[in-house]
Amino acid sequence: MSAGTATLISGVGLAVAGVRQPADLLALAGPAAIAPPDWLTGRGLRYKDRATRLALLAAGEALRDAGLADTEPPASGRDRTAVVVSTDLGNLDSVCTVAGTIAKEGVDGTSPMDLPNTSSNVTASWLAIQHHLRGPNITLCNGIAGGLDAVSWGRLLIRAGRAERVLVVGCEPDNTVVQRLLGGPPGSRFDGAAALVLEAEGSAAARGTVNRGEVAGYARRADLAGAIGVVCPPGTDPALVLGRPGEAGDGPAVIDLAAALGRCSGALGVLQAVAAIGWFDSGRTGPVLATAADADSAGALLLTGRR
Repeated sequence: MSAGTATLISGVGLAVAGVRQPADLLALAGPAAIAPPDWLTGRGLRYKDRATRLALLAAGEALRDAGLADTEPPASGRDRTAVVVSTDLGNLDSVCTVAGTIAKEGVDGTSPMDLPNTSSNVTASWLAIQHHLRGPNITLCNGIAGGLDAVSWGRLLIRAGRAERVLVVGCEPDNTVVQRLLGGPPGSRFDGAAALVLEAEGSAAARGTVNRGEVAGYARRADLAGAIGVVCPPGTDPALVLGRPGEAGDGPAVIDLAAALGRCSGALGVLQAVAAIGWFDSGRTGPVLATAADADSAGALLLTGRR
């Protein structure tokens, strides 16, 4: 890879109750505390579903961490900033609420404030609107490896020249609608969001940004061993694996975020990438391997520390 073409991580953000810094994800011993009722209120959050509010909080933190306030980058930079969101449950509450209203009262009973929230791309759209980002805008609903896919899509947009930087967000809500439709007690599913700002090396250098890490490779295969074999060829030994125990052998340390945070669905991969930054921030070296797999396919993402 030539100079200036690497995909760097220049900012991270979290909206997870009980977790303040990326390194805190590595120290979780049990389920995170439930958010207080007023945690998701404030300017810009009204009339939005829970997943979108969580995503907006995490995204704002990541953009600030990257040195990109609402007034930055300049107009040309906003045109070159993309948004990629991974969520499986996303606006399920809005869709079910509107569908229930139509069933009981007809279309006339719906509110003009609720209908826009039924779009499957609503979270990514609000992120772009609120932060004036005019690049490509994508939502992935792709299962447990969707978050890793989102990081990969961000990297591909940069490498293809479609964007200079990408805001990547993974978010999932745990609310009464999710619990009623999918089962499980409150707290059994992840409720929160994680965000990354990916940036082309040349763009980060021009801004004088200190990068937090690098996305070194990603693979999707039918089985996890095949995906890991692509991103970790012989001689590449990860110092940490973020995934389920036993998924990547018995050598390196393994941290299972889902065991502490609940079923993370589409947010898992972005959470893992943020946790990797926490690993690098604490002075640890060696690459970090993030994995996610289900019965149909598997993904493996390799991240390395700052240059």
